[in-house]
Amino acid sequence: MIKTKEDYINSLKKLNHVVYYRGKRVADVTAHPAFVPHINAAAKTYELALKPDHEDLMTATSHLTGKKINRFTHVHQSREDLIKKVQMLRLISHETGSCYQRCVGFDAMNSLYGVTYEIDEKHGTSYHERLKKFIAYIQENNFMVVGSMTDPKGDRSKGPSQQADPDLFTHVAKKTDPGVVIRGAKAHQTGAVNSHEMLIMPTQALRPEDKDYAIACAVPVNAPGVTMIFGRQTNEERKLEQGMDAGNPEFGLVGGEALVVLEDVFVPWERVFMCGEVEFAGLLVERFASLHRQNYGGCKGGLTDVLVGATALAADYQGTSQASHVRDKLAEMIHLGETIYTGSIACSAMGHKTKAGNWEPDTLLANTTKYNVTKNIYEVARLAHDLAGGIIATLPFEDDLKSPEVGKYVEKYLKGVSDVPTEDRIRLLRLIENMTGGTALVESMHGAGSPQAQKVMYLRSGNIEQKKKLAKKLAKISEKK
Repeated sequence: MIKTKEDYINSLKKLNHVVYYRGKRVADVTAHPAFVPHINAAAKTYELALKPDHEDLMTATSHLTGKKINRFTHVHQSREDLIKKVQMLRLISHETGSCYQRCVGFDAMNSLYGVTYEIDEKHGTSYHERLKKFIAYIQENNFMVVGSMTDPKGDRSKGPSQQADPDLFTHVAKKTDPGVVIRGAKAHQTGAVNSHEMLIMPTQALRPEDKDYAIACAVPVNAPGVTMIFGRQTNEERKLEQGMDAGNPEFGLVGGEALVVLEDVFVPWERVFMCGEVEFAGLLVERFASLHRQNYGGCKGGLTDVLVGATALAADYQGTSQASHVRDKLAEMIHLGETIYTGSIACSAMGHKTKAGNWEPDTLLANTTKYNVTKNIYEVARLAHDLAGGIIATLPFEDDLKSPEVGKYVEKYLKGVSDVPTEDRIRLLRLIENMTGGTALVESMHGAGSPQAQKVMYLRSGNIEQKKKLAKKLAKISEKK
């Protein structure tokens, strides 16, 4: 069982999975500077669970085994579990200032838990029991899971079965007595290179002709036929330098996303949790989306806390902290962060119990939370840029600061208030640059679905017809017979 950071890193060393970075296969992901910060961030989910002060948030009791487990492997059993999840995410964001990558697999297990129960109820299948065994296996080993939902999608005007290339959506290529063979790919896979298992799921609602694409299953990341291609990030070369120019050198930027190719991957039936039940694909996507959008006020609220602190320090370091407009903008940043956190707490507090017995957040409020994130985080970043100044875009290299020839000039002319070392000011400004750069903001926009996806759910869950009835009642308009 993985308990410590060292256990986690050693478990990754043993995988020998196929990972490519800049066109070359990586022999050991734990030793490659492009992956180390992401591994460090994920390792915090293990380290914090061992601290008595955080035990209540970071651990839970398994309803399957009765054992104490890491909360990232838990199936929510109450509203309290949903709220603790959000509080946990904010805590870890404080510790890492980055994405720690275990949320997606966490949400995948919870969404599949309820949906498999309902598939079995209708079709007499045994998916739910299979999933419970898989979850117990994850809990026992404390493995990290990739929630693999997003397909490349190809021509967006066409459905999965209409594509010129059938592999643009993951699908069942062949069924055999021992299991199924799947082909396709999953894109933007957060934490894939430093996880242990993938939970493959449909990416959208499906039609009867898309039956082969209605596949949900568990695949080890080192299964034959799995190839991971690591994605490029903003300023990613700075991770290779491992210095202060990286901004957050220990924990990186976002989640280390990868394109995961599935080339005739065999999956035994005991690891298959949906196979052809197209009518449940949309429900699975909706439940997963609600669970994942619930997170964003927690993790982004925590990141906003760090950014508010960094921006306030930047004002201290340059002598502007007492200006009224600076204090007003910091207050606005706090407001924006607490607003998205409030949304996550609200959708958790208004959660509901599924037929399977697990709990899920309120769908409409979860989508509202994520939609607010797509706006608020951009405004928080804008205000941080405003207060920190244009210097975050023009700082010299760390090598210049350390240069025997020009270091004295960098030291002299980038000085702020007299009692703060120039290096400290540069380190802080690099952190702000890192947290408000391109990749970080794009993830806030498109992670867990684009704003348009949330608006679709508003119209689906907003109960407009009921709202019309409320208006008619107050306006004394009688219902037509």
